[in-house]
Amino acid sequence: MKDLREFNIPFVGLKEGSHLFEYQIDKKFFEAYNFDEFQDCTAKANVTLVKKSTLMELHFTTEGSVQVPCDLTNELYDQEISGSLDLVVKFGQEYNDENEDILILPQEAYQVNVAQYIYELIVLSVPTKRLHPDVVNGTIESDALKKLDELRIKENKTVANKTTDPRWDKLKDLLTDK
Repeated sequence: MKDLREFNIPFVGLKEGSHLFEYQIDKKFFEAYNFDEFQDCTAKANVTLVKKSTLMELHFTTEGSVQVPCDLTNELYDQEISGSLDLVVKFGQEYNDENEDILILPQEAYQVNVAQYIYELIVLSVPTKRLHPDVVNGTIESDALKKLDELRIKENKTVANKTTDPRWDKLKDLLTDK
């Protein structure tokens, strides 16, 4: 994974109170994680850090869109995303992120990297079933649908007008005579 130093928040020099950090997220951000499900990404992540005497509170919000393929047609479309996450940062003997709501940093830590939390928030904001909006309203036009329409079996009018074999008609009468 590439170095994501721009997502380090040095909290040692900050005064107690609320501090806002803004990040622009694009496809390069996901390339650092070797995540290639998104063809493109345009998102904004805001991190509000509330520094207190013994702990810190981080509030993450993301808004934007990611370009993903539709699960049915494989056509690319922009999926709107938004999400939020709250995280409490405490200080202890060693690093511990086992609890999803609490992050424990060592006493000697002077910064926190928020890239992993932004990554997870954006990835989890995308719905599991991704449907192109034109599929939902029935107006999608794609190369695959055009090709399927070309290859559709045309009804043979001579077969439709042909009468059935009279021997089979007698057998059908047996079924209806019950």
